[in-house]
Amino acid sequence: MVRKKSNCCSFCGRSEDEVRMLITGMNGFICNECAEQAYDIIVSQGVTEQAMKAKNAGGLKMNDVPKPQEIKEYLDQYIIGQDEAKRYLSVAVYNHYKRLSQPDSDDGVEIEKSNIIMVGSTGTGKTLMARTIAKLLNVPFTIVDATVFTEAGYVGEDVESILSRLLQVADYDLESTQRGIVFIDEIDKIARKSDNPSITRDVSGEGVQQGLLKLLEGTMVNVPPKGGRKHPDQDYIHVDTRNILFICGGAFDGIERKIAQRMNTHTVGYNSVQNIRNIDKKDMMQYIAPQDLKSFGLIPEIIGRLPVLTHLNPLDHDALRRILVEPKNSIVRQYIKLFKMDKIDLTFTTEALDYIVDKAVEYKLGARGLRSIVENIMTDAMFEAPSQQIASFEVTKEYAEKQLEKNHTK
Repeated sequence: MVRKKSNCCSFCGRSEDEVRMLITGMNGFICNECAEQAYDIIVSQGVTEQAMKAKNAGGLKMNDVPKPQEIKEYLDQYIIGQDEAKRYLSVAVYNHYKRLSQPDSDDGVEIEKSNIIMVGSTGTGKTLMARTIAKLLNVPFTIVDATVFTEAGYVGEDVESILSRLLQVADYDLESTQRGIVFIDEIDKIARKSDNPSITRDVSGEGVQQGLLKLLEGTMVNVPPKGGRKHPDQDYIHVDTRNILFICGGAFDGIERKIAQRMNTHTVGYNSVQNIRNIDKKDMMQYIAPQDLKSFGLIPEIIGRLPVLTHLNPLDHDALRRILVEPKNSIVRQYIKLFKMDKIDLTFTTEALDYIVDKAVEYKLGARGLRSIVENIMTDAMFEAPSQQIASFEVTKEYAEKQLEKNHTK
């Protein structure tokens, strides 16, 4: 009797009896161990999903580009409210794709980019919006913090380090980098410190704004490949920023006073008094205009290079209540998943959720306040529950009050 020959891995030669799994291909086989080793090699070479997206961005086809309504619907799954800001962002990103895919033509019309600036108080969702849209995009996307930037030659980071990070995300593919999107967070922190000229240099304020000017408009920049400071003996990568879309976000704390001052300066006569009555003093941010950014400390040149100005509404009680439970990645769902990993069913009563929202409104920290409150309430439960062999845990209003009072009286 002739014994049937068993299939063998085409890479290591082991038979299917010697391995846990043998995957069949068209002309060969691969075992589970060789497949794992191949994956480790791919990851070690930097061929990540984000890098693959970046490399594929070179040949964009408009049929594959999500439409503005589709982009907004995707944002709606994660972010509650802020419809106006989401519409601005969706259109800007869609137009960015269209700019990248525009054919060369002889009509002399070249679509220029429209950089965006988003203004909104802390915890309203500026950074979350940027992080969420990054998941959807087929171009390199990076988020940088403006607070670390200083003028060239001073301790801190040069503005060119923005492009270093974009290069890293694109796996150092220059063509993909030059089609990317950059979100500059905390843009208000580089505002001019004073309107009065001073003998001391404003190296982390106006100096940084001056450095950003050409970057936003479009120029050829010498970028250190690994970031950090420039020095004469270093090799540079030359990056053209004309097709890089810049989205800026900032809280601009106190800008409401600038808006109020501007609106009051135009009040002359009976008609203007009537108009003042129609102003919603609880949400002054909706009346923001470029001149308010100038009054706050942004130089006119940088405001002109951020032509699309939108605002994020302050979060009221109803919005915070929805943020707590509705988004795909809501805080409550995150804690339910944490407890589920210990085989514990976590539930919150309606009264407990309302109490958490009331406290968040009281603290005026926006959506971030929700997380700190829930964290305070759940710390003891997360410490004790995994060792207690319990099947369920319910958070009531009484339990939430007790935990918050306990933490605040330490």
